[in-house]
Amino acid sequence: MLHDKEKTNHEVAISFHFNKRKKTPLSSFSSLSVITHHFPCLRTATRNPISKRIPKLSSMITVTAAIYAIFLTLSTSFPIVFSTHTPKSYYHSLFLSTSLADNASVAHNLYMLTRRPHVAGTEANAETADYVLTTLTSHNINSHIVSYDVALTYPDSRSLTLTPKPGHPPVAFDLRQEIYAGDPYADVASQVMPTFHGFAKSGDVTAPVTYANYGGVEDFTTLKEMGVNVSGTIVLARYGKVFRGDIVHNAYTAGAVGTIIYSDRKDYGGGGKDAGWFPEAKWLPPTGAQMGNVYTEAGDPTTPGWPSNEGCERRDYEEVERLGIVPSIPSLPVSGADGETIMKSIGGKVADEDWQGSDDAPTYRVGPGPGVLNLNYKAKKTIATIHNVIGMIEGSEEPDRYVILGNHRDAWTFGAVDPNSGTATLLEVVQRLEKLQKKGWKPRRTIIFCSWDAEEYGLIGSTEWVEDNRELLASRAVAYLNVDIAVSGDEYSASATPQLDELLKQAAKQVQDPDNSSQTVYDSWASASSSSPSVKIERLGGGGSDFAAFVQHIGVASLEVTYGGAYPVYHSMYDDFVWMEKFGDPMFRRHIAVASIWGYLALQLADKEILPFNYQSYAEELQRNAEELEDQISNQITVTPLLTSIDALSKAAAKINNEIKGIEETIGWASIVKADVTRVREINDRLMMAERAFLDREGLSGRPWYKHMIYAPAKHNVYGTKYFPGIDDAIEQAKRLNTEESWKVVQHEVWRVSRAINQVTKVLSGELT
Repeated sequence: MLHDKEKTNHEVAISFHFNKRKKTPLSSFSSLSVITHHFPCLRTATRNPISKRIPKLSSMITVTAAIYAIFLTLSTSFPIVFSTHTPKSYYHSLFLSTSLADNASVAHNLYMLTRRPHVAGTEANAETADYVLTTLTSHNINSHIVSYDVALTYPDSRSLTLTPKPGHPPVAFDLRQEIYAGDPYADVASQVMPTFHGFAKSGDVTAPVTYANYGGVEDFTTLKEMGVNVSGTIVLARYGKVFRGDIVHNAYTAGAVGTIIYSDRKDYGGGGKDAGWFPEAKWLPPTGAQMGNVYTEAGDPTTPGWPSNEGCERRDYEEVERLGIVPSIPSLPVSGADGETIMKSIGGKVADEDWQGSDDAPTYRVGPGPGVLNLNYKAKKTIATIHNVIGMIEGSEEPDRYVILGNHRDAWTFGAVDPNSGTATLLEVVQRLEKLQKKGWKPRRTIIFCSWDAEEYGLIGSTEWVEDNRELLASRAVAYLNVDIAVSGDEYSASATPQLDELLKQAAKQVQDPDNSSQTVYDSWASASSSSPSVKIERLGGGGSDFAAFVQHIGVASLEVTYGGAYPVYHSMYDDFVWMEKFGDPMFRRHIAVASIWGYLALQLADKEILPFNYQSYAEELQRNAEELEDQISNQITVTPLLTSIDALSKAAAKINNEIKGIEETIGWASIVKADVTRVREINDRLMMAERAFLDREGLSGRPWYKHMIYAPAKHNVYGTKYFPGIDDAIEQAKRLNTEESWKVVQHEVWRVSRAINQVTKVLSGELT
């Protein structure tokens, strides 16, 4: 027999569920006929002869017995609906409430993480790992550290000397970022590493200087058209549009013997004149320099495709250099002031208008010379230990399905924006989830928190972990949610694989705009979008952060969110807590907004009975991309196989959406019966595994680690996203060679993509041929 309290709970559960689903609530059952209409199994219970002798008493007894039978039967048959547990939606709303948000905690964590520089492989960064581990553990997250021994480089010695003209005295640059009056980090400024490029080649070269704008392939093409011979020169290029590793590679391809990369005032100094600079303004000081990595692939270059565990097989670094996996010429980052000094020494033709600097800058010429540079750089090569921190909340119903949240922790200097705004935000998500757990929430699926190391050196920490757990992740990972920089400005943006587009929009609609309380994040996002009234969602084909291994190597649905914007102190020693507190997010409200969106996305993916994926968005985007491709190359090849495969995918996406709709409609008051639980699991598996089917086990031609046929980095710019990357690479080659054989390769790549899309269709359909 049910106790009174148990009966009350069941009645509440039934009433809530009926009202929520807009079905007939129990309180509206005004007659026995209505009850027996909804529950046919009880009709025989109403045919007791006593009803003929004592009508009123019989009716009361029968109705009471019927209701009791309903409760008893349904609470046994349908425990999902008739359980006393609070619905997941309640916890999701609570997660977003201001009562759980803690701006002060976010600020404190950011301050603690950024007290001193913490480059990957250093003791200081190991301390940040301990801090994150301790914080996760304090919030009752089962956590541990996973370490890898990886190849890294640090500066051993470096110098740069300019001879402006023959016979003129040389100018030796001190290559130092200066502290400012009242700098609270002056006592640890000496711990900032000398400006350098990770994985830069050691070398001592002397050569005239050539200016190459942003160092893109098109810039070197322009120089060639201008009659400028880059061969044998040192290239001066500015940051801004191309990944620094590709600048060095492009310069090497053009015949250069070295590369100097600087931060132009036009891009990082507020345009010059009276813009001011940090700490009075957000702009990069004249001596500020942007450090970074110049390695263009992902993961430890000495262990390509396998994890860098202790004692593992490893390539010699000399072999890595010989294969061209790391740069073949030396490079060095310099400040805007030093770059401008070098620029003044360059003669030759005047550069085009869009190659020029700020209004008060000298006239930019392309050279080569007469200025001559001596670049001397010696790298310290080492095998260093890095530390990923992994935390977990185990799922209560599907513990073997993983929703993964990740952010990297290592920085080139203090890293208040990049990356520790994201680390502090991750800890805010963890803190809120602990509060939900104390109120009874348990995730349906397992949630994993990852604090990556050595991202700045080429996504090393995340890549080694993915390679270490490849098969397990491939069979269990539902989605990967990345936040690198949580806040650098006031512009919200998001990137994703397309099946997560609708979920991203939904999440943004749930969170208040941190800069305008009268609207949501979605409202401001839409108003700032060029595709208004909709929003622009970028894709994850670039190699700029830790989503790369998940999307491009093992095919896991992924997304990334950020509050971005002008961030001129990027990778310099001025990326500190002071900059964030003054210019990035003074009240830490944007951090809170990112935490709300990030956590809400995780909750939806971890708790929804049916995964909130929509492959119709994928099919629509592929259709647009294919039509653009057809316009580009229809004279040489046919894209019919591609269009046909996309059409089939669209139909499969619509079919599974209808299946999902049918299940959701039948859930009603009775929720999911046991047979449907198996069916839901099968549908979720199809939704989860469909992204894997976009992979080709052989990978892209010449770039086998990248296996995704739809998204990968642009071949000449790691930061750039390319759709159909294999086709794009082949087209570039065909246009250069313009031979019948080269265009056959393009056609082959079209077929490869078509076959991958056909596999996605089969997975979504769940049917064998």
